[in-house]
Amino acid sequence: MFRKVLLQTNSEVGSTTEMNKTLQREIQMARNIQTKLLNGEKPDLTNGEVSGVSFPARLIGGDYYDFYPLSNGKVRIIIGDVMGKGIPAAMLMILTRGAFRSAAEATKGPGETLTAMNNALYRDLRVLKSFVTVFCADWEPDTGVFVYANAGHNLPVIVRAEVGVVQPHDLNGVMLGGLPGQVYKEKEMQLEDEDLVFFYTDGIVESQNSKGEMFKLDRLVRILEQHGHKSAAEIETIVVDHINLFTEGLPQKDDITMVVLKAGKEQTEITSFNSPIVCT
Repeated sequence: MFRKVLLQTNSEVGSTTEMNKTLQREIQMARNIQTKLLNGEKPDLTNGEVSGVSFPARLIGGDYYDFYPLSNGKVRIIIGDVMGKGIPAAMLMILTRGAFRSAAEATKGPGETLTAMNNALYRDLRVLKSFVTVFCADWEPDTGVFVYANAGHNLPVIVRAEVGVVQPHDLNGVMLGGLPGQVYKEKEMQLEDEDLVFFYTDGIVESQNSKGEMFKLDRLVRILEQHGHKSAAEIETIVVDHINLFTEGLPQKDDITMVVLKAGKEQTEITSFNSPIVCT
């Protein structure tokens, strides 16, 4: 009897081990898919530059950003944060991406895009008791016209080359999945050469150090004021370095994502990468 029980136990252990290996392979496949989606083909622009980066807190995450070229020479930029982390958030991130890509082709501006996305996602998000915060903008590199709409997301930090930090108008849009039938309004502003627009998710400002202190928006703004004259890729690296220094190697608690837009007359360079977690 003892031998029989032992054999059954060994068999169960072996089955569990194999199941864990299968699960790890599938999670890695999901990560590869998400990475490819965030590193998709980027549009060719004539002026300025835009760069994106995402660090999931786990192997896969719920943050999302995307660049979508429009036929009129503009590029539609979106950044979003799905409630939660890990596999559930990543699945909702894929739904959000699909809704954005479909809406971007059929809508005239970021307001209509968010309206269409909310209409498409509302029922699913309510069933899942979740929501997505999203900031969407159309940028025309040749003229500098910047039109945006917001669905409950953090407003970007805007640093004027000749003025300093300016506060964008908060349109107070409801997060996707919050209420049905929402109509999202737009606001327009003019970007000049070397102006900086920094889009981000709250994983940046809520990063914590060993004392439990948060990185906070004020610290981020000071960094951007100091380095706003540099290229988008350089600013991106500088912000990441400051976060790593501040957190002292502690594990991330939330996904960290940013998009850096620099207006200007130089040939654009659009880059993007999705990086592994900073520390486990």
